[in-house]
Amino acid sequence: MPAPEIHSTASPTSIAATCALYNLTPTEFSELHTQAVAAKAAAYCPYSHFRVGCVLLTHAGAYIPGANVENASYPVTTCAERVAFGRAITSGHRGFKAVAVATDISPPASPCGMCRQCIREFCEPSVPVVMFDGSGGYSVMRLEELLPMSFGPEALGFPSQA
Repeated sequence: MPAPEIHSTASPTSIAATCALYNLTPTEFSELHTQAVAAKAAAYCPYSHFRVGCVLLTHAGAYIPGANVENASYPVTTCAERVAFGRAITSGHRGFKAVAVATDISPPASPCGMCRQCIREFCEPSVPVVMFDGSGGYSVMRLEELLPMSFGPEALGFPSQA
């Protein structure tokens, strides 16, 4: 699969096209960017120094942030996306409109495989995942593009959590 196109967060034209394509308002896009970058600042990453921030947008208009939390025993580390979903679900939020992730690297980094599966548990495959880099760029892909042939609750005979 080819790498997604990188757009500029300084381009009103790119943002307008992104919003139209992914059913977001310019205000929602701006908040996703601002809050994902702010969440990144809260990352606890003394070992890798790889900061990741995530923010979830619910259909009800709530924004739920999360940041990566490392551990000296690396497998115990928790990614920003899973922190955000843990906060959201335990606070009673359901129905997510978008997921945004921010890192310091360029090009933008996508969620890892474990996080893609976590997103799939609570989001429709069509949910946009907005990935912001540290240089003012962003890419967007739908979850179904990041996780083709996904395995969700429906495969086990349960209704979608989305």
